[in-house]
This record gives sequence, C-alpha cells and structure tokens, in this order.
Amino acid sequence: MPAAPPSAHLWTLPSGLRVAFERRRSPGFAFDLRLPVGSAHDPAGQEGAGGVLEEWLFKGAGGRSARALQDAFDDLGVRRGGGVGPEATRLSVSGLQADLRAALALCADVLMRPDLPESEVPVLTDLARQDLDGVQDSPADLLALEARAAAFPRPLGSPFAGYAHPVSGTPGGLTALSPAALRAHLTRYGQAGTVLGLVADLDPAQAHALAQEVLGDLRPGAADEVPADFQAGGQLQVAHEDAEQTHLSVLCPGVAPHSPDWLAWQLAVGALSGGSASRLFHSVREERGLAYAVSASPLVLGGQGFLSLYAGSTPDRAPETLEVLLSELARLPQGLTAAEFGRARAGLSSSVVFGAESLRGRAHALTRDTALFGSPRAPADLRAAVEALSLDGVNTFLAGYDPAAQATVVTLGPVGNTVPPLSTPLETTHV
Repeated sequence: MPAAPPSAHLWTLPSGLRVAFERRRSPGFAFDLRLPVGSAHDPAGQEGAGGVLEEWLFKGAGGRSARALQDAFDDLGVRRGGGVGPEATRLSVSGLQADLRAALALCADVLMRPDLPESEVPVLTDLARQDLDGVQDSPADLLALEARAAAFPRPLGSPFAGYAHPVSGTPGGLTALSPAALRAHLTRYGQAGTVLGLVADLDPAQAHALAQEVLGDLRPGAADEVPADFQAGGQLQVAHEDAEQTHLSVLCPGVAPHSPDWLAWQLAVGALSGGSASRLFHSVREERGLAYAVSASPLVLGGQGFLSLYAGSTPDRAPETLEVLLSELARLPQGLTAAEFGRARAGLSSSVVFGAESLRGRAHALTRDTALFGSPRAPADLRAAVEALSLDGVNTFLAGYDPAAQATVVTLGPVGNTVPPLSTPLETTHV
C-alpha cells in the first residue's frame, strides 16, 4: 500500500447520484455501480422481480441485440461482475484505461436504454425456477434461507417482500411476474441512493465530468430501506429427508456500521472465526472434531449489524456442536486474551492493506463505504484506526455484548434428527 494513499473524492451529481472517485496511477480502471434495489425490494407477491429484471436488462440495450451487447463488452476486453443481493444491485467492470468511457457507456445503455424483449421473460422465469430447484438440492443454501425467514420475517403491511426469499424468487412470485410488472420495477433503478465507485488515472475534474456526461440523465429512481426486524430467540428445526449432515445456523444481533464499536466488533468476530487459531475452529473442529466446516461472519441488513454462525455436523454430534457454538458466544463477554487480540488485530489490519491493492476491490470499497458509512474511508486512516484499538477497549465493549442471550437457532437435517431445546422445544417443519 502506498505510504500516502490518495484521498477519495465524493460528489453528488445534480440529479442525486453520488460519485466516489480515487485516482490511481495505473494503466487500468475499475468501477462499481451500486443501485439500492435488491431482492428485499421485490414487490410482495412478485418475489424474483429483481433477479429476473437484472437478467432481462442484458437482453439487448442501446440498439444492440443481446449478442451484440455481449460482443461489445468482450471487444473491450473488460471483466464484468456484480449481480443482485438482498439490498442492492451492482454492475462492476474493470479494464484498460482507454476503454473506461466505452465500458461506462455500455452500462448506462443497460440501465437507461434497455430493449426488454417480452419474449425473453418466460425463458428467464424458467431459468429462475431451475435455480430455485438447485437451492432445494443444497442443504447449506436452504438453511440460510430458512434462517433468514425465521430471523427477519416480512413486516405486516410492507409493500416489499423482504429478506426471506432467494434472489431467484419463489414459485408463486415468478408466476405472478409479467413484462409490465418488471417495467414498473425498473423505475426504482435510478439516481436516488445510487453510488458509482470509480478508480482510474484521471484528473478529478475529468472523472466528475465523465460521470455527469454518461449517467447524469439516469431516471430519478427510488431508495427505500427495507427494515430488518430481527426476531430474537427463535428456534426452528427443519427436517430434510435428503440431507446427510445436520446444518446449524445461529443468528444474533451485532453492531451497526455507524456505531463507535464497529471496529471493536469486527475484531471480536475475527477472534471468534478468523483462521486456525480462532475460537470456533479450535473448540469445534480441532479440540472435539465435531464439524469440518464452522464459521462466523458479520451481516449488515437494514442498516443494522448481525452475527451469523454456521456449522455442518453429523446428525449424532449436532447437539454437542450446537452446545459448543452457543457456549462460545456466551464466553465473548468475558473478553479476549492478549494473544487472541493481537492475532485478530493483525488479521483485520492485513485485510485493509490487501483490500486496497486491487482496483476492483477498491472500487467496491468506495461504493460500500459510501452506502454504509456516508463517505469513503481512506485505507491509511482505516488501518490507523485498527492499530489504535486496544485490548482493554475491545474487552470493555465485549463486557456489554451478550449475543447468546438473543440468538435465533435454525437447524436442518435428516428426518428424526433432534437437537436439544434451548428454553422451549424447537418448532419443526419439513421441506
């Protein structure tokens, strides 16, 4: 990482779109366009609208057929990425500096001048149904959906479908989709709440002018936040006839991005699940051999932070695995040791360094930071903040953080498999 990383610029175009730009002396560029419309924003009863629409947008745009549009991207030699997540849709592109304007213009055509051939809608909904079938064949993916449905049910009366369905939608939601419904959903994709993260070797004035020229006429759009109303203490057991393992999910409250304890919480999560010396890896896998895969990760939904734990175990050892997961959560308020703190802080600091080296990673960080924190965070400042964390400070935070007390537990496994009840018997359902 450079000794003095360049400062990022943040502008708001007259129409509302925010541009986070960082100059990087490099022959390449990367941009990440984040629109605040994800699968959670699917209209209630039309689950899958966002996923199908994102595919439909690339079926021709700017007077090009679907094949011609693909060829136009390929002729530039760029790498594309992105897709639909729970809260946002992203278009990311990287390539050589000379092709920046052409690549950004192609993405603008996709968003502003799509062809939207109606004959493609039945094909795309069929593909979405196939993807749903694939989810049913993946116990880990199915567990994640069941856990989100248990922890974040759709608020009554909300016009949005919420977090309890996959991007592919639901069978009923896909049946309800129509070209008119998808076109109506497209009106949400616009300036409001959208962030362009751009890393390129441009003068800031040039970057500002390019964004205004190419994206300044994007429709107004909408930026509604879908609330993530966490249901603490939920207990659900899902019987899955074809599962050979028992998969366990534990969801707990975490720390919101704007909280002063955000970095302390991130460090604590690293100590819990940040490598072979982490607490979960040692206590679940190395010490007891309960599970090959065990992890904990932060999750941000609705502007709030949550802690998500996962383990896959044999059915007969699942009860003990769950007991150990919950006991490790309950042990967090006791604080970290000096060795745990040092390892976790080093891991968090190195992730900042390596994340800043990649053009694509930095462009994504610009959009993420702007969306979550309101402005980009300079890598050097972020690393300094991590290094400024102290063992006493982190342990003071942990003393008041008791995630186990509000954990929602969901298990998925073979029929007849049981896990011990926490305070009341687990509710059971079948898939």
